[in-house]
Amino acid sequence: MNPTEPPSTPPPFPPSPRAGGPRRDALADRTGYDEAFLGPVVPLALPARASVETVILPYTHFTVVFRPDRRLAASTAVCIEGRRLLEDVARDDLWELDPRLPEERQTGYDLYRNNGLERAHLVRRQDPVWGTVAEAGQAHTDTFFSTNAVPQASHTVSPEAEGLGQGRRLWQGLETYLLDHVAAFDRRLCVLAGPVLQDSDPPYRGVQVPLRFWKVAAFMQDGALAATAYVLDQSPDLGRDAERALAGAKAGAPPPLGPFRTYQVPVSDVAEIAELELGPLPDVDLMPPMRAPEDRWRRLESFEDIAMQG
Repeated sequence: MNPTEPPSTPPPFPPSPRAGGPRRDALADRTGYDEAFLGPVVPLALPARASVETVILPYTHFTVVFRPDRRLAASTAVCIEGRRLLEDVARDDLWELDPRLPEERQTGYDLYRNNGLERAHLVRRQDPVWGTVAEAGQAHTDTFFSTNAVPQASHTVSPEAEGLGQGRRLWQGLETYLLDHVAAFDRRLCVLAGPVLQDSDPPYRGVQVPLRFWKVAAFMQDGALAATAYVLDQSPDLGRDAERALAGAKAGAPPPLGPFRTYQVPVSDVAEIAELELGPLPDVDLMPPMRAPEDRWRRLESFEDIAMQG
């Protein structure tokens, strides 16, 4: 939904992979996400319905579960080795199409051209950037494949969205906060993330634009597997009916999107709304299970609002 970190001033997608860009076989050595990275197995988040077609795309330290029918990822999974993260990695922020998929099944430059949408990372560009310098650099470049991008509201277009930018900052900083305050002992995280893909998502330029994104962090706490889950909501104007708001969109314009709101939610709710299998993670959720219905989704105003009382 990332799903999500929008780059500050990124170059546009090229209409097709640049000359001399990656060939299909150039990604053949990517091993992807390690399900046993924490010790206990944390599997990829796969669609609950067997009829949903996906393609598994491994990259460096992360994997994308891609849905060609939606031209977007269903989920991503990344291993974060906090003690080995590198900050001074040469940057090449050019987005490219993945040569392992047909161009027409991906979401590229045309979706983001001359409008209020920006492409955002599902796997943050800094999360898989660890290991040797060469390995970290490759991981950084891999996060700029279009399969790891999702459309989000641009914070530079809407004064309302910019005024409520705290939701965006919370969303972007979750992994860093959890590494520092939850996984402090070994500084390891597995983060699963993606858009909430629903049939009702508004269409725009051949792509249905998701209105919500999810993220589930898994880590070891007191010798046992633990997890927390979050949702980023960019649905329009919650003060009135969302369908009416979307119906009022101008012909040819992107759907009206609201300011970002970040929530901590039960892991089981993510599995339900995204229609994904999340393995053991719903059973090790640190969010208190017996919350009143109105408090089931906790709006986050700061990191201190995150519940860690399993």
